[in-house]
Amino acid sequence: MIPYIRMASRLPVLIVAALTCLSIGLAWTHAADAQEAEPASRPHTAASAQAESGNIPAIFLSDIHFDPFHDPGKVKELAAAPVSGWRSILSARASAGAQQAFDELQQTCHAKGVDTPFTLLRSSLEAMKARQPEARFITVSGDLIAHAFTCRFAKLFPNPAAEDYQAFVVKTMAFVMYELRASFPGIPVYVALGNNDSGCGDYQLTAGSDFLAQAGKVVAEGLPASQKDIALTEFGAGGYYSIAMAEPMRNTRLIVVNDLFLSPRYSTCAGNADPAPASEQMRWLEGQLNDARDAGQRVWLMGHIPPGIDPYSTISKFRNICAGQPPVMFLSSDTMADLMVEHADVIRLGIFGHTHMDEMRLLEPEGTDLHATSGRMTAIKLVPSISPVDGNNPSFTIARVNRSSAIIENYGVIAASNQTGIDATWAREYDYAQTYHESQFSPSAEEKLIAGFKADAAANTAESQGYLRDYFVGNMGRALALFWPQYTCALDNYTAKGYAACVCSASK
Repeated sequence: MIPYIRMASRLPVLIVAALTCLSIGLAWTHAADAQEAEPASRPHTAASAQAESGNIPAIFLSDIHFDPFHDPGKVKELAAAPVSGWRSILSARASAGAQQAFDELQQTCHAKGVDTPFTLLRSSLEAMKARQPEARFITVSGDLIAHAFTCRFAKLFPNPAAEDYQAFVVKTMAFVMYELRASFPGIPVYVALGNNDSGCGDYQLTAGSDFLAQAGKVVAEGLPASQKDIALTEFGAGGYYSIAMAEPMRNTRLIVVNDLFLSPRYSTCAGNADPAPASEQMRWLEGQLNDARDAGQRVWLMGHIPPGIDPYSTISKFRNICAGQPPVMFLSSDTMADLMVEHADVIRLGIFGHTHMDEMRLLEPEGTDLHATSGRMTAIKLVPSISPVDGNNPSFTIARVNRSSAIIENYGVIAASNQTGIDATWAREYDYAQTYHESQFSPSAEEKLIAGFKADAAANTAESQGYLRDYFVGNMGRALALFWPQYTCALDNYTAKGYAACVCSASK
């Protein structure tokens, strides 16, 4: 979930802001046809072919937000059943009055959209198997469970015990992972926690809690045996872990952070502020990055909430950056981004979600000559959501990853034709190499692309138009075009100071 304002409601706010600030009219439509592009590289049909090519297929997912309450009449049966029995329950005929009961639940919990029902989860998994059948690993950058989970549970289970709520959260997370692993048996599924993935409430978590111990078992299941104990120990402490990525990836460490602790909205389950878990995790992260550097390893760093500026909230809140008002930040400090810049020589990729959009970022030293920063930049990929809660069509990302360099050689976004998963067709929304004419998703490629975006203030080039068209599956890009210069400043400026310097320079 995007903090402050979810995308479904923020786009009209952004348009109002444009009309107020720019005194212009705007007419735009929400409809767009996903264009099927030829994939840049076909899935290999044998492990030997993969070895010869040097790249391997992978799948990137985020913000699944599975909703077990979509048929409220089945929830008590789900709570009583083992995870292995959920598919049968969810596949059965809808309970009497299911739609009316769900609509009432949505109204009670002030839902702004519909998250992922079982039909959509199954449709997306079938599309993944069709599009990337030989994926060698899957990443899930957080938010496995639905929004307003606490409210929904309380409505159907009045005055629930804390342990009952936690047990249902863990069981729901386990079911999502069960379905993923059943669809792709034998391959690792690497998971980060999102702000919704909590045993007590959105943006709430207590370090060292029983919830983290239980959720850790869900996350660690299916990891290589040699990595399980490491992941369980670290996850139980703070919901983060560091492991060696399984073969055929070579000499690559995956560091998974729990950046809920870094959110300005974070509190313990008791509702208290507590800076200690964030500080402890950043000490741990620095140690892991130093260890990877000493060992000559490449690193992928995965979390849920990206570092840097939240440009949508900044614009919708009418922040006058050039008059000294600060932008809205995703995290409460720049510490994680600073560490990533400091260790850009070993980090090959940052992968996050949370915005539900398909976006890119570049972390680099600010206030320096960019030509002198070679080797000190980190490319970040923000993965779009399965959940259609913000009005977007569900999507996932398929990629080809160089197993030796740990660089993404190409990726494509696959999007559904509707938001329900019922009779949905899944087509390629865009292909990175074809849209941006770059052979890799690398820091140098992102530096070049972002420089081009910034130079194109009116968003007229084919690359800018491609970004606007594809960042929100469903073509909401015409709204973003009004704020293109402000948005592009957030792509490679992660501090408030750097963002302000870019925005105010562009406005002159």
